[in-house]
This record gives sequence, structure tokens and C-alpha cells, in this order.
Amino acid sequence: MLFEFVHEQLQSIERLDEEIARLDQRINAWGRQNRACQTILAIPGIGMHTATAMVATIGDVHTFKSGRQLAAYLGLVPKQTGTGGKVWLGGISKRGDPYLRTLLIHGARVVLSHLRRKNQPGWPLTLAQRRPINVVAVAMANKMARTVWALLAHDRAYDRDYVPVRPA
Repeated sequence: MLFEFVHEQLQSIERLDEEIARLDQRINAWGRQNRACQTILAIPGIGMHTATAMVATIGDVHTFKSGRQLAAYLGLVPKQTGTGGKVWLGGISKRGDPYLRTLLIHGARVVLSHLRRKNQPGWPLTLAQRRPINVVAVAMANKMARTVWALLAHDRAYDRDYVPVRPA
């Protein structure tokens, strides 16, 4: 009797696995056809699930005035408190989309571990020398969100060697 119940539960788990695989294929097919997904897939740390979730969540990128607004919407900016013109920054606000924030932070952790293994110079490793590794991962996720906004808002392709130039 117990064996039959366990067997039924295993079959339902297998059916769920098959359903998840079918949905995953549909999401990947949509991501391959979507131009915005293809644009942000070039950013290190962003995979197909993150790209499709970003595009689906953002919708029209011009809803946000800047990359900082998008990062704040996702909950990747520090909580601000203060009085009398003095501002204190706390931990990340965690007020945005937890699923997308988690995907971005995990993607940033992967990039960070890759940089550490390859011992490549850059601001993340410099920051990691003086700040906890989770703080660095959130900072990288914040930068990834801002980069997504910039690429989509200005209709550009990702360039690893891009150097922003401030107008005079």
C-alpha cells in the first residue's frame, strides 16, 4: 500500500518535470526571437532566464528615466535615511522584484568567481579587497541592471570595452 502511494507521487513528480522542461523550451524559444533579450544576453552574468525575466518585467524601458530608477525598482540600491542634509546609506532595500534581484545577484556571483579564478583586474576585485563578497555581488548586480537599461534605452549592443564619455 505504501509502495503504491510513493509510486504515484514519483509519477506526479516526473509529470511536473516534463511540464517544466516544456515551459523552459518555450521561454528559451521566445528569448531567441526577442531582440531585447538577445541584446542583454551579451552582458556577462545574464543568461536566458534572466534576460527573459528582465524583458518581461521591464516592458517599455522608457518607463524608467535612468538606470538607477530601474535598479531601485528591482531593489538593488541602498536604503537611504537622513536628516538635515546628511544622508546615511543602509543595506539594499529589497523592495523590488525578489526573483529578478536574485537572478541578477547570482549572475554577478558567477562573474565574480570567474574573475577571481582568472585573477583578472577590475573594479569588482578591488572592491572585494575592502568589502564583503555579498556587497560586491549586489554592486555588480546593480551595475548589470543599469547596463541593461542603457543598452535597451539607447538601442545599443553590449561592448565590453565601452568607456562612457561625459558631455562637456
